[in-house]
Amino acid sequence: MSDQLKHDRWRGYHLVIPCVLLLAFIFSSFFFHWLLGIAGVVVFILIAIAVSWSERHFRRHLEKYIQTLSHRVKKVGDEALLEMPIGIILYNEAHNIEWMNHYMGTLTDNDSLLSQSLNMVSEDLVPIITGESDKAIIDIKKHKYKVTLRPEERLIYLFEVTDLVNLQNQYDAEKTVFGLIALDNYDELTQSMEDQEKSRLNNEVTNRIKQWGTDYGIYLKRISAERFFAVFNHDDLVELEKSRFDILDQVREATADNNIPLTLSIGVGCGETELTELGQMAQSSLDLALGRGGDQVAIKQPSGKVKFYGGKSNPVEKRTRVRARVISQALTQLIEESDQVLIMGHKQPDMDALGACIGIMKIAQANNKHANVVVEPENYGSGVIRLVDKIKEHGHLWSKFISADDAVEQVTRKTLVVVVDTHKPSMTMEHRLLNKTERIVVIDHHRRGEEFVKDPVLVYMEPYASSTAELVTELLEYQSKNFKLDMVEATALLAGITVDTKNFTLRTGSRTFDAASYLRAHGADTILVQKLLREDLERYNRRAKLIQTTELYQGHMGIAIGNKDDRLDQVIIAQAADTLLSMEGIKASFVICRRPDGLIGISARSLGEVNVQLIMESIEGGGHLTNAATQLDEDLTLEDAENQLKSAIDDYLDEGGESE
Repeated sequence: MSDQLKHDRWRGYHLVIPCVLLLAFIFSSFFFHWLLGIAGVVVFILIAIAVSWSERHFRRHLEKYIQTLSHRVKKVGDEALLEMPIGIILYNEAHNIEWMNHYMGTLTDNDSLLSQSLNMVSEDLVPIITGESDKAIIDIKKHKYKVTLRPEERLIYLFEVTDLVNLQNQYDAEKTVFGLIALDNYDELTQSMEDQEKSRLNNEVTNRIKQWGTDYGIYLKRISAERFFAVFNHDDLVELEKSRFDILDQVREATADNNIPLTLSIGVGCGETELTELGQMAQSSLDLALGRGGDQVAIKQPSGKVKFYGGKSNPVEKRTRVRARVISQALTQLIEESDQVLIMGHKQPDMDALGACIGIMKIAQANNKHANVVVEPENYGSGVIRLVDKIKEHGHLWSKFISADDAVEQVTRKTLVVVVDTHKPSMTMEHRLLNKTERIVVIDHHRRGEEFVKDPVLVYMEPYASSTAELVTELLEYQSKNFKLDMVEATALLAGITVDTKNFTLRTGSRTFDAASYLRAHGADTILVQKLLREDLERYNRRAKLIQTTELYQGHMGIAIGNKDDRLDQVIIAQAADTLLSMEGIKASFVICRRPDGLIGISARSLGEVNVQLIMESIEGGGHLTNAATQLDEDLTLEDAENQLKSAIDDYLDEGGESE
């Protein structure tokens, strides 16, 4: 309200007060003298006229003020609607433009878009309105605009946010990334080298890594003989991912020319987080890459999501007997400090898992601790039923096998739970046990995946080993207590090694034969192993029928698909994949079939030319370079599974994944 209006209003109020006092005086004057009362009435009438005039004057000024203010507000509103740098569009139910302000006309260089589709402004607008897109920012003539919808009025506001988006992009691009680079098998390769040869290898590798760092703008610092520390920006990481970290191939190929199989592993920590956490993520990523066999890159983000690159080569055996002895002693100490030991493998255990469970049980018994193997009869794989039947013939051994429910009832916080032949909680025989104790040991020979048992007190993962049974056998060798394996126990361990090496033809090293020799010396029956591994004619025919469906994909990928009504166990599926691999012209074999539990199983095999682990990991599976598998949801059809597999193969080949 203006100062003049306020003055007029208050002037009227000031006259009212004397009027009230005068009225009181008039009434009292008539009691003393009538002339005095008449004079008071005249004065009162004059004051009333003045008050009335003042009120009319105030109202005229108020009406004039309101009219002026309304005009100004309307003028400002019109200018804001038509001239402010905010796009405004009204559209109809058909998503055609009914009206837009002048700014939209200048924005689109076209004032005649009325009755035309919103797609003339941006093809992203209609999907945003219909909910088909969750985009909030669209591009118009190289500028960024934030979209604000008022669906009830069919109204769109467009606010330019180009500078804000550019600033955000610059911030994202310059976020710090930490990396740790390790020479996988540097110590093993150089321990017997002459100084001159060792120096030459150092120069070759260091120069390549430093040149790679220079090319991509990476700060590198060598922190030990076999490790480098790297600092770079997120933009650099994007470029490295586009190159698929070609430094892995450069180092591998350069050293292979000199018959030195040296490889790199890189752990990367990135994201919007503190520097200390970035460092921890980089170290965790490197551990993950090394746990998967090395020669690869692991990139971890704060969300926990991990991306992998590389992993094309077969892991080179670099286990030492010193490590096996140290692990054996650490396991012994944990057993002695626990009240009991519970051992479990994966669901539908195979010979390797069951044999490894028996081996760990013997280690516990050697240290005078009560131990049980957790099993579920309905989860037996068909390949172990004969072994289980043989164990049942030995009551002292079979009495150590208990159900998952019994194990959950007797577990305590001081119980040692040993997980063998898997490291994924979702695949363990009874995942509830993992939440009921603080003492968990993981022993596995598979390459490490994203999913991992939380906070284990001891981890013995060696992707270079043929089987978990081989690892456990080595642990048995370093037990100081006197104990003896009986024939069935030693045979179970040998059967595990035999199954996973396909009768000692795949993934075998000198340590594999050493372990087999140790078991044979302790009474393992090779004839019994062959009897345990025999199959009946019906299973053979079912496998042959499955193999008959094989078709070649991408020239050398054999894919066999079971009948939609068939229910085949994982062993038959795996055996079919093994058989396919022996066929001429097949570099990798894949077998898809519905399992008895309703899930769709896919087994993948290769001889090293194709990394089937990477293919299976892309569809939620895992395994080794030459031996991998996955299980898909029961709601999918076999055709869906086939399409997912072919898409994964295509992606793998597009990324240059096929080995030379």
